Amino acid sequence: MKKLNEFLALLPKEIIKPDYDRNNLKTKIVHIGFGAFHRAHQAVYADQLAAQYNSDWGYCEINLIGGEKQISDLHAQDNLYCVAEMSPTGWNTRVVGVVKKALHAYMDGMNAVVAELCKEDVAIVSLTITEKGYCHNPATGHLNLQHPLIVRDLNNPDAPQSAVGVIVLALKQRKDKGMRGISVMSCDNMPENGHVMRHVVLEYAGQVDAELAGWIKQHVSFPSTMVDRIVPAMTAESFGKIDQLLGFHDPVSIACEPFRQWVIEDDFVAGRPEWEKVGAQLVKNVLPYEEMKLRMLNGSHSFLAYLGYLAGYPHICDCMQDKSFASAARLLMLEEQAPTLSVTDVDLSAYADSLVHRYENPELKHRTWQIAMDGSQKLPQRMLDSIRWHINHGHSYDFLTLGVAGWMRYVKGVDEKGEAIEISDPIRDEIAQVVAASAEGEARVQALLSITSIFGEDLRANSQFVSQLTAAYLTLLEKGAKAAVNDLVTRYA
Repeated sequence: MKKLNEFLALLPKEIIKPDYDRNNLKTKIVHIGFGAFHRAHQAVYADQLAAQYNSDWGYCEINLIGGEKQISDLHAQDNLYCVAEMSPTGWNTRVVGVVKKALHAYMDGMNAVVAELCKEDVAIVSLTITEKGYCHNPATGHLNLQHPLIVRDLNNPDAPQSAVGVIVLALKQRKDKGMRGISVMSCDNMPENGHVMRHVVLEYAGQVDAELAGWIKQHVSFPSTMVDRIVPAMTAESFGKIDQLLGFHDPVSIACEPFRQWVIEDDFVAGRPEWEKVGAQLVKNVLPYEEMKLRMLNGSHSFLAYLGYLAGYPHICDCMQDKSFASAARLLMLEEQAPTLSVTDVDLSAYADSLVHRYENPELKHRTWQIAMDGSQKLPQRMLDSIRWHINHGHSYDFLTLGVAGWMRYVKGVDEKGEAIEISDPIRDEIAQVVAASAEGEARVQALLSITSIFGEDLRANSQFVSQLTAAYLTLLEKGAKAAVNDLVTRYA
C-alpha cells in the first residue's frame, strides 16, 4: 500500500490538505478510543487549529481493546486519514494531519501506552470509549466494582486493561515521578461525563492507593464536554464514494454529516488548545447543553431506532419519510424533553427543527440498528431521567413511555416479521436471561423493569408508570410499531 502522504500532492484541489508543517506538532493530547466519532469530531477541530492558527497541539491515538487494524492502517499512511462531510449537494473532504503517533495496547504493549501518557508534553487525556467503557453503573454513575474488567484490574493494577485502570496507573506514575497533573476529558454521550470520569477514577484509585486518590483530587481535572456530530458506521457504499473522491482507498476514512458542535467545560490544569477559535464553546457549566443534546437529539434517536427498526426502517432518514415517525420525533423533543431542560440561551423549537432537518439528510445512512446498540447504558440518561422529571411534576410522558416499550420489544430479539434481531449490549446475556425466563406481555415488562442497573428501584415501584408502560408494550405486541406510533401522533393532532 502506498502511503497517503505520497498522494497529497496528487489529490484534487477541492480536497482540504494539511498544508501546515506536521513536524511542528507536539503530542500534547493522548486520546483513548480512535473510533469513528473521534476521527470526525475532535481531531477535525485540532486539524483546523493547526491549519488556520499554527497550533502545535498534536495527538497520540490509542486503542486498548479492538481496532488493531485501524491503528495498523493509520501507520501505513503516515498517520493521515480523510473525513468526508455528506451533504445532499455534495461531499466535502479533508485530510486530517494532527495525529503524531498511534499505539495499540496489544500490538505495542501496555507499557508503551502508559509511557506515552507519562510524557512531559502531555496535558490532556481525552476519551471516546462509549458509555460501557466507563465500567460504571448507569443508574448511579459510580464505578461497578463487580465489572469483570475492574475486578481483573484491581487484582493486577500494574497491568490494567480498562481505560479507568490505565489512566489511574499513568497518574500514579506521574505522581511518583514528581510530574505535573493533567486533565482527563470525556467526550462520550453521558450527562456530566467529566463527573462520571472523576467518580470512576477516584473510586478505582481509592481501591488501589488512598494517597494516590488524594493526589488526583488535587492535581487532576475532569472537564465535561458535550459533543455532537452524526457519524454513521462506514459501509462499502460510503468507502466507495470516498475512494472515488480521492482516487485511491483510505481504509481509515470516515464520513459524517456537515454539522458539528462541541461545548467544553473550561477546566484544564495544564493548558489546552484554543478550540474556541474554530467554533467550540468554552463554558463554566456544560450540563444544560449535555442534557439538551442527550434528551432532544439522542432521546429522539433512540425512539426512532427501536421503533423504526421494528417497523422495518433500516435508517433514520427512512424513518423520517414516515410522517407519523417524523411528527413523533418532534413531539417527543418539544412536548416531553424540552420541558425537562435547564438551558436558557437556546431556542429549543429552532433546535428541534434543526435536528429534524439533520435526520432527513438522505446522504446520512445512519442505521437504526447502530443507534439501538448498548440500550442498557443509554436509556437512563436519554429517557428515564426525563420520565422521572415528569412523574415528579405530574406531567404526561406518552412518547417517552412508547420509546421505553420499544426498547423492551426490541430486546425480545425477534422483529415483527419473526426474524432474529442481533442484540448488541454489554449486559446482553442478562437481558436475554430475563426475556427467556418471563412470559410475553405484562410479565415481560415486570421482569425487564427488575434490571436495577437500568431502571433503578423507583420506576418499577411507581404503579402509574408501570401501568402506562405495560399498556404501551401490549399495543406494540397487538398492533406493531407503525400503528402504535401513528395512533399516538393522532391523539396529539
